[in-house]
Amino acid sequence: MKKTLIYIIVAAVLIGLAAYKIADNKKKQQTEVKEVARQVDKINVNVVTLTRENINTDYTANGTFIPKQEMNQSADISGRVVSVFVKEGSRVGAGQVLATIKRDAIEVDVTQAQNNLQNAIIDNQRYENAFKTGGVTKQQLDNSRLQLKNMQAAVRAQSVRVNDTSIRAGISGTINKKMVEPGTVVAPGTPLFEIVNINSLKLSVLVDESQIGRIQLGQEVSINVNVLPDESFSGRITFIAPKSDASLNFPVEIEVQNRGNLKAGMYGTALFKTNNGAETQNMLTVPAEAFVNGVSSGQLFIVDNGKAKLITVKTGKVYGDKVQIISGLNGGEQVITSGQINLENGSKINIVK
Repeated sequence: MKKTLIYIIVAAVLIGLAAYKIADNKKKQQTEVKEVARQVDKINVNVVTLTRENINTDYTANGTFIPKQEMNQSADISGRVVSVFVKEGSRVGAGQVLATIKRDAIEVDVTQAQNNLQNAIIDNQRYENAFKTGGVTKQQLDNSRLQLKNMQAAVRAQSVRVNDTSIRAGISGTINKKMVEPGTVVAPGTPLFEIVNINSLKLSVLVDESQIGRIQLGQEVSINVNVLPDESFSGRITFIAPKSDASLNFPVEIEVQNRGNLKAGMYGTALFKTNNGAETQNMLTVPAEAFVNGVSSGQLFIVDNGKAKLITVKTGKVYGDKVQIISGLNGGEQVITSGQINLENGSKINIVK
């Protein structure tokens, strides 16, 4: 009987303990559910803490070097080339003879023109003397004078043809290509020599519309050349296009004096110093992505006691992905940079980072 009573008491204790444990577990589960529900009610966001900083507004643009001068030299008359005096890589000066065209037939024409001129001179002298004595009319004398002028012009024309048998360099530079050999029959306009002047080169780059107002003609620009990492170069802006291309980029040319190592076609990077000094020092900025419906709206969310607060600020200039804040924020505020699409003024938030 006594044993049975003990068993009953032990069983009752165990049942009581089990009931307590179940009740305790249920209470903990309810607490966890409430916490999860409380968290689900919040919207996850990313934030940045506003601080003042100095903005570097220097701008870089990549491009290729092109010769300051280049041309395809051609012949002015038709004929057969008899001599070529240069080869690829030769340095030439403006006016230097590069090749000559056969001139035998032209020299015959020159001789004939000169003979005709001598006859015209003699005839005109006769008419001049005869007119003084009334032997010829004024019209006959005028015709004689005109004939003399025509013969003089014919001699000059043949002299020009003789000069044109010498193919001369139009600019000073280096023969980059030679497309003619002795015996080649050429015609006016046919390219015979490609001449490039690389004493100075132009770095041709494209500058974004947001930066074009920060540069000016004559401005000095530092240049880095990928294949010449140990050398430094600088040039001056000589051209800024008055019109952008379809991508709203403006062609800009920077003239660089060649010290002998630069070649046309090399790749270079121009560094435009556009820092405006005190204007960009100790500036309060926010990421452009923080704005609701774009920077122009001036609206963004800040963190206010665990909730999102919608405010309106006055913005200044845009520097890349950062926007200057003129008023509406003082620094130190936490600005929401992502998750705004799900936010309303007063929404509860959970800061992820």
